[in-house]
Amino acid sequence: MADSRKNIATVDGLFIEAATDGVTHQVRAPRVGSFRPALTAGALLTPGALLGTLETLGATIAVHAPATARGIVRSVAGNRHARFAVGYQDVLYSVDTNVGAFAGVDTGAAAARTAASSDADGLVFRAPTSGRFYLRAAPGKPPFVAVGDVITAGTAICLLEVMKTFHRVTYGGEGLPERAKVVAIVAVEEADINAGDVLLRLAAE
Repeated sequence: MADSRKNIATVDGLFIEAATDGVTHQVRAPRVGSFRPALTAGALLTPGALLGTLETLGATIAVHAPATARGIVRSVAGNRHARFAVGYQDVLYSVDTNVGAFAGVDTGAAAARTAASSDADGLVFRAPTSGRFYLRAAPGKPPFVAVGDVITAGTAICLLEVMKTFHRVTYGGEGLPERAKVVAIVAVEEADINAGDVLLRLAAE
């Protein structure tokens, strides 16, 4: 599969994930080469995430996480800012799959929980992962969203802090309308929330 950048190709179907126990997984090099990591310890690992680039036989390969990858990066081989030599199936990352939202949660079920909910309380937007909720990018900054705002796909909703790493959550997901009005902000600033918790109550526009 070709990438939009010149001289970049994508490894497709060659990435290997080997479980060492029921919790920790090791993601391994799909081939011999010189690898530059794209993730750091504490980062969220999700399906399709860019793991890094691999130079091999004069070509640069973009290595992406397999569909089964989901967890928190615990350790990274080599140096975050430098390439290092790897052999076939050498460990690139160790990933903890039993952290927060990922503990025993099926990937498909978790995705469904972040989509629209037509429960007794109406349309809601739910947290995609567990973490600490921040409605602002920094103290003194305006909130990402406020009651009465009309949001569309890609609108920033909040930051979730997971393992001291901040992740921006944007609006969108299967079953959610393209446009919606914020009726109420349910999550409390700096509160710890779980995957699937209601962040916003919405009304379709």
